[in-house]
Amino acid sequence: MTKADVFEFFRRLAEANPSPETELEFGNTFQLLVAVVLSAQSTDVGVNKATRALFRVVKTPEQMVELGEEGLKQHIKTIGLFNGKAKNVIALSEILVRDHGGEVPADRDALVELPGVGRKTANVVMNCAFGAETFAVDTHIFRVGNRTGLAKGKTPLAVEKQLEKKVPQPFRVGAHHWLILHGRYVCKARTPECWRCPVVDLCSFRAKVLEQGARRAVPKGERAGSKKESMP
Repeated sequence: MTKADVFEFFRRLAEANPSPETELEFGNTFQLLVAVVLSAQSTDVGVNKATRALFRVVKTPEQMVELGEEGLKQHIKTIGLFNGKAKNVIALSEILVRDHGGEVPADRDALVELPGVGRKTANVVMNCAFGAETFAVDTHIFRVGNRTGLAKGKTPLAVEKQLEKKVPQPFRVGAHHWLILHGRYVCKARTPECWRCPVVDLCSFRAKVLEQGARRAVPKGERAGSKKESMP
């Protein structure tokens, strides 16, 4: 995509959704951090169902430590990998109390030092809580970036670096929300809904699905069922 294409890409997504937000439910920065840690390899819908009751009783790291690992497990046992996630959430809560005065640090390097917090999680917290221009590359953004030609890369970090380089103002703060939502609801993994995509003419994806109910065509030279066809 040219610079003009990239600007127009985000302009259209912004026009359709001027104030994009994460679909995770939370009441403060600590709850956001917990929700994002719990969301790894889980859906936002599933995490929200589990955290609604939890967040009514736990609003601070101190309260999370008091709840304890076993108590937390009872709240999140419907979420995948809940045993490991409970251990990490209690551990990071203890560190926040001990080293950060019970506050979530507004620093990506400090965040990634917390148990269960990787670069993507830290980027989400930095963006949603502190308004930082970060790009949290999940499976949706990785797919959309590569499929559309907006930000190609073989790894999430490579896609993130491309987005950091290419996304213009005034779209940098909201960019990762627009891309996640676009990938989740329009540019879907199995069959992208190109017939209702607002940026279809800017997209370099060859196997566009331009009619509802149709299957995407396999480009010439791409064998059906191949690994290439399934990516991204």
